[in-house]
Amino acid sequence: MRIVIALGGNALLRRGQPMTAENQRENIAAAAERIAAVASGNQIVVAHGNGPQVGLLALQAAAYHDLGHGVEPYPLDVLGAQTEAMIGYVIEQELGNRLPPDQPLATVLTMIEVDPADPAFAHPTKPIGPVYDRATAERLAAVGGWTIAPDGDMFRRVVASPKPRRIFEIEPIRTLVENGTVVICAGGGGIPTMYDADGTLHGVEAVIDKDLASALLARQLAADLLVIATDVDGVYTGWGTTEQRLVNRVTPDELMRMRFASGSMGPKVEAARTFVSATGNDAVIGALTDIVDIVAGSAGTRVSIA
Repeated sequence: MRIVIALGGNALLRRGQPMTAENQRENIAAAAERIAAVASGNQIVVAHGNGPQVGLLALQAAAYHDLGHGVEPYPLDVLGAQTEAMIGYVIEQELGNRLPPDQPLATVLTMIEVDPADPAFAHPTKPIGPVYDRATAERLAAVGGWTIAPDGDMFRRVVASPKPRRIFEIEPIRTLVENGTVVICAGGGGIPTMYDADGTLHGVEAVIDKDLASALLARQLAADLLVIATDVDGVYTGWGTTEQRLVNRVTPDELMRMRFASGSMGPKVEAARTFVSATGNDAVIGALTDIVDIVAGSAGTRVSIA
């Protein structure tokens, strides 16, 4: 079975943890343990988030600039490429420590095309980096040309989150998978790129949703199963109320009639629904700790045609 596993941010950094290299490696090691448990007899492709890591690099670059070194911070597409490689490196090592010594592994830096006319560019919503008080946020926005938005009683930078259209490296990824390689790719939703009117390809200041990119990856690889691994055991209706209920099995049409928070479960539900509708194969949203049972069909919220 060909399985695409989309690792949520909790696989790299648990809520409230300091963003140290040691913490991230420890969490990735735990994720690798669980992925290795379903690798035998299956073709595995791993995607992952990178939001905190991009935010940290952006903050470090801004601090270096503010110290008067005269070096402009790197754009988000470059920071995305850096974190894809960094996280893929650690995932490869930790999987390699748990899989047979002859198991090939590869991290593929992944560019994903977005549409310059995507309406998301007119309405930035994706928060990145740290929170600021209003005065600091407004000063940084004026200097950097940022868009800012409230985050509780503080403010954060927000960027566009356009829909993924095409994965440039899909053919090399497919070739690697078909030849038995465990592939880590589309990290952080991939590196957002677009074509200018003259046909020039370049990166863009945006962040693609990781789950939507994973669904596109799974569709283009003709995956048998898409697993969206997070820190809850499935999709709930009425979340946070006395009427909350775990959804065990659901069809794409049924999901269309449900409402979920756009900043948390919403993109996961949309990704699962679009994959199942496009392919007829199943998608499961559930806890990373339950991945063996998810693959076996006995855990998580399973989205299927019937």
